[in-house]
Amino acid sequence: MTVTEQDRATARRVLQDCMANGLSPEVTVARLALCLKPDIQAEELKNIAMEMGSHTPHQRGWLEEIATLLSCQADRFDNLRAAAACVIHERLSEETHEMTVARLACGFDKAAAISPAASVQLSSLGEEERLSAATAEITSWLEQQGIIGPDKTILDIGCGIGRFEYALCSRVRHIVGIDISCGMLAIARRRCAGLSNVELRQTSGLDLGEFEVASFDAILALDCFPYLVLAGIAEQHFSEMARVLRPAGKAAILNYSYRMSTALDACDIRRLAHMCAMDVIVDGEKPFRRWDGTAFLVRRVGGT
Repeated sequence: MTVTEQDRATARRVLQDCMANGLSPEVTVARLALCLKPDIQAEELKNIAMEMGSHTPHQRGWLEEIATLLSCQADRFDNLRAAAACVIHERLSEETHEMTVARLACGFDKAAAISPAASVQLSSLGEEERLSAATAEITSWLEQQGIIGPDKTILDIGCGIGRFEYALCSRVRHIVGIDISCGMLAIARRRCAGLSNVELRQTSGLDLGEFEVASFDAILALDCFPYLVLAGIAEQHFSEMARVLRPAGKAAILNYSYRMSTALDACDIRRLAHMCAMDVIVDGEKPFRRWDGTAFLVRRVGGT
């Protein structure tokens, strides 16, 4: 089997898995960009999607929409691949925690330079409009869970390009965004210029030691824990979140790891919550249509 044939088989498998799991066309295109080698181009992927047989009108429409996205987004698809390739999702041999975090920071800088939107969510396909729609969907869920409110002080761990700072600033009292990537923070500062209740800080990524006990009403950790797991410092960060949360404060962990096992992630979340005297309120749900993240919500014991 040639490399191209192998890639075609992989592409069909990715499409079939995404179809079976009911993932959106945008998420599916992002999965193709993440999983496939550059040998297979957007045009060929479009043809593979169109060649796949389907017995239902819904599935045919789904495949046609993917083909349309690939046909219209050939250049953006290359950018998605390039942005995804900047961040290596493996722990390198003999890497310390500090070395892993520093390498990730460099990778995020490079990804943000290629495509700010894709660097924080591949399923945006590099488009600000799609990213804003996904951000609004997540924001609505956060509001339903009591994470945001006009009296809330929020910590956003791994704030990236500041999309949630911009989206939440009118709905909270104060929001602090921290990130390890100076390139992403530069974009965030431009996005949030003039917003008096938004604070952006570059952090070491190793802990939350710069914040005092019971500093925040809520914490948002969107797609940052997979990298904390990778660096071997997830448990420490979980403990630190419990320390800086006020009694009854909540933390939304949206994606705990990239192990592709909700059961394993849920087991770790429950163990860490018990260790840190926290309750698990949302245990591995998938409430979003525009993004395939897995949601966990934990609450610090205490308060009313």
